[in-house]
Amino acid sequence: MARTPSINVDFKEIQDKLKAQFTGLDPNDPSQWPALPRNLLFVVVCAAVIAGLWFFWLKASDEELVAEKAREVQLREDYRKKLVQAVNLDALKKQLEQVQQYVTQLEKQLPSKAEMDALLSDINQAGLGRSLQFELFRPGQVSVREYYAELPISVRVTGSYHDIGLFAADIANLSRIVTLNNLTLTPVRDREGVLTLDCVAKTFRYLDQEEIALQQKAAQGAKK
Repeated sequence: MARTPSINVDFKEIQDKLKAQFTGLDPNDPSQWPALPRNLLFVVVCAAVIAGLWFFWLKASDEELVAEKAREVQLREDYRKKLVQAVNLDALKKQLEQVQQYVTQLEKQLPSKAEMDALLSDINQAGLGRSLQFELFRPGQVSVREYYAELPISVRVTGSYHDIGLFAADIANLSRIVTLNNLTLTPVRDREGVLTLDCVAKTFRYLDQEEIALQQKAAQGAKK
């Protein structure tokens, strides 16, 4: 019967050879190192490079993930707002129609430039109709706004308290918008029960298309 040859492994010799490869290595010239430490260094460098790239890639991905999460929150909020608007769309349309009707009604209460003389006459007639004596009725400088013009009128009338009150009510009930501002009542000397009303009546008119164009042109010039 044939004998199986025995294999004797000298681990100490192998260990000494391995240690010898790591002895006396020149750190400034790894290319001259023996195969084992040179290959081991190559593996370590490759692992470090891969780990660094992996870290920076994960960091960039994490920042992108945070940004996308914030964007998701914003999109959800926008969706919620738009959903509420969509649910209330019919009600909002109805409110818009009501606002437009109200604006149209107010615009009808604003006279045009051609109607201003008639309105001034109405204010004057309101006072005369209440037996008031006009001591002053002086239109001031027209102040032009973006879509309308404002005309202040200095007014001073004399009469009884009751008649002055009715005059103010008549002004309020005019078909056009007129407001009484800076009212001052002063008793008339030596005339019992007679008062003098000083006030500024302000009336408004809408601008015609030419005036609106001029205002818009002026506003654009101011912005520049």
